[in-house]
Amino acid sequence: MSSKSGTAPLGRHRRRPRLSLGVALVALLLAGCGRQPAPTPAAAPPPSVIAVPARLAAVEDLSVFVGRIVAADKVDLRARVPGFLKRRAFTEGSDVEGGDLLFEIEPDQYMAVVEQREADLAKARAEQLNTAAQLKRGQELLKEKNIPQAKVDELQAADSIAKASIEQAKAALASAKLDLSYTRVLAPVAGRIGLAKYTIGNLVGPDSGPLATLISHDPIYVQFPLTQRELLEAKRDFLAKGGDLRNVVIRVRLPDGQLYDKPGTLNFVDVTTDAGTDTVTLRAELPNPDRLLVDGQYVGVVAQVGEPESAIVIPQSALQLDQQGAFVFIIDAEGKAQVRRVQTGSPKGPLIAVKSGLKEGELVIAEGIQKVRPGQQVKATPPQEVAPPSAPGEPGMGPIPGPAATKGQVGGKG
Repeated sequence: MSSKSGTAPLGRHRRRPRLSLGVALVALLLAGCGRQPAPTPAAAPPPSVIAVPARLAAVEDLSVFVGRIVAADKVDLRARVPGFLKRRAFTEGSDVEGGDLLFEIEPDQYMAVVEQREADLAKARAEQLNTAAQLKRGQELLKEKNIPQAKVDELQAADSIAKASIEQAKAALASAKLDLSYTRVLAPVAGRIGLAKYTIGNLVGPDSGPLATLISHDPIYVQFPLTQRELLEAKRDFLAKGGDLRNVVIRVRLPDGQLYDKPGTLNFVDVTTDAGTDTVTLRAELPNPDRLLVDGQYVGVVAQVGEPESAIVIPQSALQLDQQGAFVFIIDAEGKAQVRRVQTGSPKGPLIAVKSGLKEGELVIAEGIQKVRPGQQVKATPPQEVAPPSAPGEPGMGPIPGPAATKGQVGGKG
């Protein structure tokens, strides 16, 4: 009795937790049935991008280099005889004509030498008159055999020496006159003269260095280097087209970034290669009536090859690169971004020519590319301004040429 009565309470105690657990589960289920389902998150809006239609434009084959302006004529004026400067006959920085007097060295000592040489010549001529008369008289006496032949021979030699003295005096006189002429320093060419290095009263001579520098300004040259590889490619290209390098149009970009409005042409290709840089110097001649180009200044050189041709162009910002090459994102008819592989030419300012891979009018994403994935829906807006128009006369990408425009090579060396 005592053992049964002891186990019964224990069994009842063990069943109570099971009942409490069941009640708790039912309560939880009832509570869960009363909750509302969580809302589905809203889909992200398509990214906004700026799209530009691929368009046709006139593309010129341009190559850009760094060059230096060089005067066609540059003369360092020097004193060829020693003396004191007597006069400076020009205003520094002014224009002079060929033959104008620029400097004068005191001529007095040289005039005195000329007069002395003239006297020497007169004396030599007088002496030759005497030797000639003696020779004539001796020849007459020889005919009558009143004088020996040896004496006549002596007279003949004396007359020959006298004639040689005349020629010697003439040469000395010419040299003296030449020195006298060197006291007047004349402009050998027309141009603009720079600063005078010496003032009146200074002793100058052949060792004094330049008195001033005279530079011609119109026409003027621009020189620029080309590597052997670039020159070889250019020659092959021109030979294939039946042309030569002299038909290349040369433009100069001024230090302020503007293009000089007067083009030039190549007139010289050096015959040797610089061993240190493996480059060949090319030179072009340009008109310079307004003297905007100054000897010695650095400028950009733009070489235009052939005539412009029509090509597809897009902004450079639209071009992307990966291990497979260049590509762009286009927007298809469903408004989705798609990858399009392209082949490009050289950059032309903010634009770049596309040789293949795009058609005119296809929308190309120019901005917002970093937010786009292939196949993603996008919201495209047109740009405010794709590219500013080229300045008048500035090479680059212009309007589509008419039917008569000659086709050239797309791209070039940037």
